[in-house]
Amino acid sequence: MPTTFLDLLYAEAARSEFDALVEARVAQSPDPAAAAEERRRYDVALRLRDLIARQRLREAELSALYDTASDLSALRDVDAVLAAIVRRARQLLQADMTYLSLNDEGEGASYMRVTDGALTAEFRKLRLPLGDGLLGLVAQTGAPYFTPDYQHDERFRHRRYIDDAVAGEQIRAILGVPLLIEGRVIGTLLATHRTVRPFPPEEVSLLTSFAAHAAVALENARLFAELDAANRELRGWTAVVEAAALTHDRLTDLLLRGGGLADVVAVLTDGLGAGVGVLDAAGTTLAGDPGPFAEGDARDEAVARAVASGRGVATAAGHVAPALAGQEHLATLVVHGTPPLDASEERTLERAAMVAGLVVLFDRSVADAEERVGGALLADLLRERPREDAAHLRHRARLQGAALAGASAVAALDVEGLDRPSALRSLARVARRSGGLAADHDGRLVALLPVGDDGPRAVGAALAAPLEAAGAHVTVGVATCDGDVHAGAARRALTEAVRVLETLLVLGRRGEVADPAALGVTRLLLGTAGPESVGDFVTATLGAVLEHDRRRGTDLRGTLEAWFATGGVVRATAARLHLHPNTVTQRLDRVGELLGTDWRAPERALDLQLALRVVRLRRGEVSPPPT
Repeated sequence: MPTTFLDLLYAEAARSEFDALVEARVAQSPDPAAAAEERRRYDVALRLRDLIARQRLREAELSALYDTASDLSALRDVDAVLAAIVRRARQLLQADMTYLSLNDEGEGASYMRVTDGALTAEFRKLRLPLGDGLLGLVAQTGAPYFTPDYQHDERFRHRRYIDDAVAGEQIRAILGVPLLIEGRVIGTLLATHRTVRPFPPEEVSLLTSFAAHAAVALENARLFAELDAANRELRGWTAVVEAAALTHDRLTDLLLRGGGLADVVAVLTDGLGAGVGVLDAAGTTLAGDPGPFAEGDARDEAVARAVASGRGVATAAGHVAPALAGQEHLATLVVHGTPPLDASEERTLERAAMVAGLVVLFDRSVADAEERVGGALLADLLRERPREDAAHLRHRARLQGAALAGASAVAALDVEGLDRPSALRSLARVARRSGGLAADHDGRLVALLPVGDDGPRAVGAALAAPLEAAGAHVTVGVATCDGDVHAGAARRALTEAVRVLETLLVLGRRGEVADPAALGVTRLLLGTAGPESVGDFVTATLGAVLEHDRRRGTDLRGTLEAWFATGGVVRATAARLHLHPNTVTQRLDRVGELLGTDWRAPERALDLQLALRVVRLRRGEVSPPPT
C-alpha cells in the first residue's frame, strides 16, 4: 500500500486513504509544528491531485471533441450529421437522452428534429414556441440554460403539453445550449438525465463546445447539400445544353446536305422526344404528325399569335413556332405530346422553325427553277412549229426527267380560289412526280403527263386533287396525244383539251374533269371549233373504221350508216344492204374491235352518226345509202 503523498498522488488513491495517511503522519509528529507541516503538505498534495484529475478530464474531453469534430466533418448528409451530433453528445456527457431541435423562423417555433435515447413517440414530434420551456428559451435567447429539476423550476414558461411530454420521458435535469452560425441561432442541443442533478460548469462548457462543432458541421452539411443540388442542376443544364447543341448541329448539317421538311421533323422528334408536324400557311400538313394541331380554331389562334410575335407560343396542346421570311408566313412547326418546353427547348424549336423556313425557301427556289426550265420545254413542245427537231426535244425531256416516250395526255386547267404561282407550283410537283411537265402557257395552266391504263381523266383528277386540298375550285379538260408529243402531237392535244375545258365552263360544270369521250359532239358545238377541229373530231371518232376500209377495201362505214338508219336492227340492215344477216353481224363485230365495245352507247352513237354525216358531206355524198 502507498505510504507517501507522492505515491498516493500518482496511484489516484481514494480520499479516505489520504485522510488516513494524514492522520497517521500527524499522530507521529513530535510537536504541533510538525503536525501543521504534515497537514499543509496534505493540502498541497490534494490540490495537485485535483488539478491532475481536471487536466486528465480536460484532455479526455478535448480528445473526444476532436474525434467528434473529425467524424462530423466527414459527413455530407444532413440527416446523418444530426444523428451523429445527438449520439456523440449523449456519449460525451453520459446523459440518459440527448435531442436536437431546429428553429422555424417563419412559424416562430423550434421543432424536434432528432433524438437519441427517447422513450415515447410523442416526444420525438414535440414542437415548442420560441420562449416556452427550457428548449424554447435557449432557442429564443441563444444562451445556455440548465435546470437540475425541470418540473419544479419556475424560471421557465411551462405549457401542459410540453410538461406532459417531459414527464412521459421521466426527464428531471436538462442542459440546453444553442447551435449558432454567425451569431444566428439555428437550433438547440440538449442533454437530459432522468434523476435530479446539477450540471457543473465543465459539462456546460463541454456541451457548448460540442454544439459549436456540431453547428459548423451541420452548416457544412447544408452547404454541401446545396452544392450537390447545384451540381446536379448544373449537370442537368449541361445535358440540356449538349442535347440542344447536338440538335442544332444536326439541323445545320441538314441544311448543308439539302434535307427536307421530313428530316427537320425527324431531328426535332429525336431532340425533344415529342410529336412534331409542319403545316403550311393555310394549315395543310406538309410533314410529320400535327396531332391536336391538325385542325381547329385553337390552332389558328395560336398560329396567329406566333406569326404576330415572330416567336414560339405555348398552348394547352403543345407549342407552335412560325417560319417567317420578312412578313411572309412560310410554315408552322408544331410540337405536342410532351411536358411544357423549357427555355432551351423553346430556342431549339424556334431554331428548327427557321431551318424549316429555309428548307421551304430552298424548295421553292428549286421548284421555280425547274418550273422555268420545264415550262420552257413544254412551251416548245406546244408550239405549232417547234424551233427544234423532235430528237433534240426528246433529249431535253430526258434531262428534265420527263418520261414522255409512251402514251401522254395534255391537260388544260381553270383554277379559282388560289393564286396562279401557288397553283403552278402544285401542278409542277405532281407533274415531276409523274415524269411530266407543267407551265403557264399562253395565259393558261397546262400540264403534259404520261397516261396510264386508267385513261386521261385519271391524269386530270391527279392534277386537281392537291389544288382542291388547298381550297381551290378546279376544272380540267384533258386529251390524249395522238402521235409523238415531240413532233407536234402535244399541240393538237392541247387544242382538244382547251376545247373540252371551255365546253365544261360554258355548260356550268365547274369543278369537273372531262376528256373528249366524255363530252362527245358537245365540245364542237360549244367549244371553239374550226375545220381542223372537225377533222380531228372525225379522225378521233371514226378514223379507225375509215382507215380499215381504205386498206382492206371494205365498207364498214356504209354498214354503220345503214345500221343507224334502220334503228340498229340487224335484219333490216341486211335487207337494206342486200347482205346476209350473219355478214352484217360480222361487220359490226369488226367495228367493235376497231372502236371499242361501247360504240353502241348513246353518247358514242351520237358522235359516230355525226362523224358519218361529216364524212358524207365532205365527200359530197349527199344521197343516203341505198335501200
